[in-house]
Amino acid sequence: MAEAVPVRCPACLRENGYTAPVFPCACGSPVHPPLDLSAPPVQLTHRTWSDTWVTVRCTSCGRESEWPHPELGCGSCGTVVLIPVHPLERVDVEYEYGSDAGTAAGAGGAGAGGSAPGSAPDSTPAAAARPGQGPGSGPGGAGRGGTGGHPAHIPPPPATPVPRPAFRPVTIRTARDAVATAALYLRWLGFRDVRQPDGRPIPSAAVDLRAPGLVAQVDPTTAPAGLRAVECVWLNGLTASATSVYFSLAGYTKEARARADELGIPLFVMDLTGMPQPVNDPADALVGPDA
Repeated sequence: MAEAVPVRCPACLRENGYTAPVFPCACGSPVHPPLDLSAPPVQLTHRTWSDTWVTVRCTSCGRESEWPHPELGCGSCGTVVLIPVHPLERVDVEYEYGSDAGTAAGAGGAGAGGSAPGSAPDSTPAAAARPGQGPGSGPGGAGRGGTGGHPAHIPPPPATPVPRPAFRPVTIRTARDAVATAALYLRWLGFRDVRQPDGRPIPSAAVDLRAPGLVAQVDPTTAPAGLRAVECVWLNGLTASATSVYFSLAGYTKEARARADELGIPLFVMDLTGMPQPVNDPADALVGPDA
């Protein structure tokens, strides 16, 4: 879990502790926005769509995803500030030929090392002298300062992500057990600081779970969740600029399933053994392939 860092409010100059949220990548690895603590926080006076989201690259699989921009509400004066993040570094993979060699090869002239139009590319000296194909650049060599056949300026393929440990379900006997199981499962997915409501859940009502970047609904009733329930959790997530997730003990109606697919809402169903199961494509994407 990331450590809390001090963030000074620009309005009242109070220092507030802030912990960067952690989000689950589609590959299952946790990702978090890279905070730029050298830049001062920016007071949020007008919210726009571009300010709400930030692009984060997963260090395991290299996937780029949009997640909520880190922000903090001052505990003293209530001012909301945006915490700067480091810009995403674009990996520009250069063409393997050098600029001079690429120009000469593109011209197709008859200069030194060039080849005439229509000639076989492997029959020219230039083909034999291409970078990465000379001595020491085979499978066991290191061509042009690279290792393992990869030039120094081209990054190697991403490493295989470490699979998550198996989820340990909790037997569901009451509505409170259902809420606790959903919270444990969300933490297993990579969400941090999952907050459960105070008090005992009402068996006939759905319960909200909140975390940074997450709004979840847990339905412990014996009736399938309907269209309105799915749309409500979607609206709650849209208002909070967060991912919306729904858990149900009794499944979903056909209308609710279709609407969730349209809105991209992950749906899970829980049996009495306490093992949530994804029931649509957005839920499969949230869990990832290594579950």
